Amino acid sequence: AYFALQVIYARRKYKISPPETTGHPEFERIFRAQANCSEYFPIFISLLWVAGIFFHQGVATVCGLLYLYTRFKYFQGYAVAAQGRLGPLYASARLLWLLLGLAVAGLLAHFLLP
Repeated sequence: AYFALQVIYARRKYKISPPETTGHPEFERIFRAQANCSEYFPIFISLLWVAGIFFHQGVATVCGLLYLYTRFKYFQGYAVAAQGRLGPLYASARLLWLLLGLAVAGLLAHFLLP
């Protein structure tokens, strides 16, 4: 919701009416950052859910909070400059891979161990 509100504020600030997605470069970066975060959210939620149920809730929670923080930093960095997104992007990708590993380990343990 925070990211969507930032797009709304940027639309007002730069006078860009929906459905337009182009205009001022800062608006375009904010819009793209919000869209990128929205695209990854279903993957994140699915992995968080499976890792929390089948591996460990506490570990999944910590990974989830770290992921949300790195996405917040990604959004902030992207809003300033396109290069500002790279560090948090790589960190959030590593956290998604970690969640995937935890989910797979939990599923394997659940279904293969007696």
